[in-house]
Amino acid sequence: MDKIIQVITTCNNKELLEEIGTYLVENRLAACAQILGPITSTYWWQGEIEQATEWVCTLKTTEGLYEKVETAILELHPYDLPEIIAIDVEKSLPAYADWVRDETGQGNKGNTI
Repeated sequence: MDKIIQVITTCNNKELLEEIGTYLVENRLAACAQILGPITSTYWWQGEIEQATEWVCTLKTTEGLYEKVETAILELHPYDLPEIIAIDVEKSLPAYADWVRDETGQGNKGNTI
């Protein structure tokens, strides 16, 4: 059975993250997109320390869909180098994991991507 993962990306534009999240959910690449923030990010960029106000988008999906999720984020995201990281969900409520799989077409409900 396909492992559940959380994919995280950040952006300085909340509305754009909402569009990315909606696109991924509508296309069954993610079961859920949650936007949190604002947060303050401090990071190195092109040899300088930068600070930015950003929002975090956490997507619930499956390991088998990671490449498609990554590709979609890269196509829709304005940053030259967006944060796109995946975290394995080691434990979860089994019914929740089933829901993620079902809503991404990876479960028993028969949804298609």
